Amino acid sequence: MADMPEYEVYAIKYGDHNRMRSENFLFKDPHDEASSIDFFIWVIQGGGKTYVVDVGFEQKEAEARGRSLHRLPSEGVRMLGADPNKIEDVVISHLHYDHAGDLDSFPNARFYLQDREMAYCTGPCMTHAPLRHAYAVDYVVNMVRLVYDDRVQYVDGEMQIAPGLSVHHIGGHTDGVQSVRVWTRKGWLVLASDANHFYDNMAIPNPFPIVYNVGDMLDGYEKLRALADGNEDKVIPGHDPQVLSLFPAASKELEGIAVALHEDPIGDMDKVWRRTK
Repeated sequence: MADMPEYEVYAIKYGDHNRMRSENFLFKDPHDEASSIDFFIWVIQGGGKTYVVDVGFEQKEAEARGRSLHRLPSEGVRMLGADPNKIEDVVISHLHYDHAGDLDSFPNARFYLQDREMAYCTGPCMTHAPLRHAYAVDYVVNMVRLVYDDRVQYVDGEMQIAPGLSVHHIGGHTDGVQSVRVWTRKGWLVLASDANHFYDNMAIPNPFPIVYNVGDMLDGYEKLRALADGNEDKVIPGHDPQVLSLFPAASKELEGIAVALHEDPIGDMDKVWRRTK
């Protein structure tokens, strides 16, 4: 579209955790085998600016939760040639520990957050241990401090951040989880973040087990498809290791670390979505 830049979009892996595949599904999965959950942030470049989606966790939280941290998320941004100190806009999909921990590395950014996410993670639902388990209280408090510093832009549903770049409330995983829609040379691309953790959660469908509202999560899969103009190949899950093999590396030096999501896939998307040609 003439009035929108064609953004470049990158997924950067900053950590991982070995687990069993069955841990990724609310309902029983017959393929109970060793698997991994990968931790990503995303960088969007275009229109003369760089935008970041989510800021991961740092070493203290990695050790507390037994996760492997390969690099600070902000270091991943630097590896793509961007300076975290100069980033002005950061989207926070939700405030779980693995998406909201490296805030201090972006000292000049404004953070886009759904208002119902802040209400959720500071409200009565947090009196229930299962619902608060994935939140790190220090990270939540840090975001509250940023509110008082006038550095949080609350979103009620959806908002355009720039031409061809918008955020959309999805819900399900948490009450306020949001996803990002971005215009690229191959059309609309949707960074689901944790509105869809793994391709199979959405493809089967079989929801991820950390969930606030199962119905909203299942409805959310259809919202994600609609945001991608019905092309589920352009819905990027938040934690699936396959992302690194399905898309080309951002550069030779970043193989196994960062991939270019705006480029055509190099993997078999039909196989990923359990379709047959």
